[in-house]
Amino acid sequence: MHSIAWWPTVIVLAVATFTDLRSRRIPNWLVLPFMGAGIIVTAWLHGWPGIGQSLGGLGLGLLLFGILAWMGGMGMGDVKLCAAIGAWIGPQQLLFALVVTGLVGGIMAVSWAAFGGFLGELFTGTGKMVLGWGKQGLRGNSEMSLANPKARKMPYAPAIAIGTLFSFFMH
Repeated sequence: MHSIAWWPTVIVLAVATFTDLRSRRIPNWLVLPFMGAGIIVTAWLHGWPGIGQSLGGLGLGLLLFGILAWMGGMGMGDVKLCAAIGAWIGPQQLLFALVVTGLVGGIMAVSWAAFGGFLGELFTGTGKMVLGWGKQGLRGNSEMSLANPKARKMPYAPAIAIGTLFSFFMH
């Protein structure tokens, strides 16, 4: 949306990636002030149209990743991080970033499962999630939920970081 968005975003993405890799968490103290600052800076630079773009990006991040979190496949830290990024870059650039994020995340998940020796388990779980929508609707599979202590939890902030940074290069 504007050129000032790249440097605070890179800093937040670096910290989020580090904390997600280390603890599988993205802290609120990082993403919530970043989200608020995105709205304020965008409003300051672009007035009311900027606020609309900022809130549109924030809402798109909440909606798309919120559905994944509700289904149990995404943590709320990831949702808030995407919403905060959306507040800085707006819905059009965020949509592009999330497409790349999904591609990168898929590659990461398959690689992680292959090197971890549970590739078959990954495909079985994905098949249950995709094909089980008719039975369970958008409710998550309790076996695959992040709340399940036995579930494998892949940090997703690195994929979000790569997708977002790629969107800056292409924008």
